[in-house]
Amino acid sequence: MKKILVLLIATIGLFSCGGGEQSVNEIIEQQNLESIRAKKNEITTQQKLIETQLKSLDSAIAVLGNEEKLPLVNTLTAKKELFNHYLELQGDVSTKQNVLIYPEMPGTLQRVYVKEGDKVSKGQILATIDDGGMSSQLSQLKSQAALAKTTFERQERLWNQNIGSEIQYLQAKTNYEASENMVSQTQSQLGKSTIRAPFSGIIDKVIKDQGTVVAPGQGSEVFRIVNLSNMYIEVEVPESYLANVTKGKEAVVYFPVLGDSIVSKIRETGNFINPSNRSFEAEIPVPNKEGKIKPNLSAKVNINDYTSEDAILIPTSIISENAEGEQYVFVAEEPNAEGESIVKRVIIATGKTQGANIEVLSGLEDGNHIINEGARSVKDGQKVKIKK
Repeated sequence: MKKILVLLIATIGLFSCGGGEQSVNEIIEQQNLESIRAKKNEITTQQKLIETQLKSLDSAIAVLGNEEKLPLVNTLTAKKELFNHYLELQGDVSTKQNVLIYPEMPGTLQRVYVKEGDKVSKGQILATIDDGGMSSQLSQLKSQAALAKTTFERQERLWNQNIGSEIQYLQAKTNYEASENMVSQTQSQLGKSTIRAPFSGIIDKVIKDQGTVVAPGQGSEVFRIVNLSNMYIEVEVPESYLANVTKGKEAVVYFPVLGDSIVSKIRETGNFINPSNRSFEAEIPVPNKEGKIKPNLSAKVNINDYTSEDAILIPTSIISENAEGEQYVFVAEEPNAEGESIVKRVIIATGKTQGANIEVLSGLEDGNHIINEGARSVKDGQKVKIKK
C-alpha cells in the first residue's frame, strides 16, 4: 500500500517539474502562442494519464484494503398465502317495500292516526275517510238481510212440509241471497274508507293532512311507507365476470357517508345481458338492524370474484419489463455470512392485482429472496449486499 502511494507522489512530482523543461511561467513570458498551445496540450495529456492511474490505484486500494463498495438492497421473502380478489362496483341502496299509499274511495280525510317516523304493523289503520253515510246504509241493509233470512227459513220449513208453492220458496231464497250480496258489497266498499298499512314498516311521510279531500288516482297519495329491514343493492357487473360473480359469493359493502361497511353475499344474479353496456345485474341483501341505512344511499360494493389458497404476492412497483414485453424481477441467491449475494433476473407471469400487490402465477417459488428496495438499480449477475 505504501509503495503505491509513494509511486503516485513521485509521478505527480515528475510531471510538475516537467523533467527539466521550461516551466509554464517561462513559456508564458516568451509570449509565443505556438509554444503556449503546445504546453497546454502536453499538460492535458499528462492530466488524462494521471486520472487513469488514479482510477487504477483506487481499485487496487479497494481490493487490497477489502473496501469493495457493493450496492445495498432490501429483500422480501416470497411466501404462499390466501389471496382474495375483489371486483369494485358502485350501487345505491333500494328496498322492495317503499310505496306510496293512495285512497281507494273519494271523500274527506276524516282522521289521521299516525305521524312521520311511526312504526306500524301490517293491517294497522293509518287513516279513515268520510264514508258519506255508507255506515247507516250498511246497517239498513243488514236489517233487511236479517228479515229476508227469517222469511226464507220459514218458507223453507213450509216447503219441506209440502206447504206453499215452489215460487214462494224460490222468491224467498232469491231475496235472501240478494240481501246478503248487498251487505257484502257495501261492507267491501265501506272498507275502502279505512286506509291500512300494506306491510310492516315506518311512516316516512304524511302527505295529506286531516280534513283534506282525497280521491283515487295519481297525485292523491296520502302516505309513504318504507320497510328498512328488507334493503338490498343492485349493481351492474360486466359480462366478463359472468362465470366468477355467482349466487352466494361474498360481497363487502362500504357506505362512504356512514364510514361503515358490512359483509353480505350475492342473493341473486340476473339472467339477462344488457346490450347497451354488456352487463348483468347482481342483488346483494343489506342487513339494517340499527336502521342507519336509507334507500338511495350510495355504496361501494366489493365482490369476491377470485380466490387462491397458495398465491405469491409481490408489490407491483418492483416489476420491470424488457423489450419483448416480458415482466421480470430480481432474485438474490442465499446470502453469505456478510450478507453478500448474487442477483439473478427472473421472468415472471402475473395475474390479478389487489391494491399495491399483484399475484405471481409463475417464475417465483416459496422462499425466494426478491429484491425490493434497489430493484431499479441492480443488474443480472451483479454482486450486492443485503441490508439486515
